[in-house]
Amino acid sequence: MSGQLGLVDGAVVHGGVADEVRQALANMAALLAAEGAGLSSVVKTTVFLRHMSDYAAMNEAYLEAFGDHRPARAAVAVAGLPLDAMVEIEAWAHLPS
Repeated sequence: MSGQLGLVDGAVVHGGVADEVRQALANMAALLAAEGAGLSSVVKTTVFLRHMSDYAAMNEAYLEAFGDHRPARAAVAVAGLPLDAMVEIEAWAHLPS
């Protein structure tokens, strides 16, 4: 799935990187649900952070969402993200046919 931002009604949520991560993953979960899947179907993510110093806050919110399911993950710092977001998360999910 393409990168998900922490958007609600087309605007980035306020409250910092953890809130953006929670919303991005909620958006991802909704897209997966539309395909009959969930976050447990995710096998790999890439997290794009505007500031690598936000890694700990991102990681805490990320672990909240995924629980014991731990897909492979990469986290990279980037110069900028759409809509001036602080985080974007893309994912690969396995959906059995």
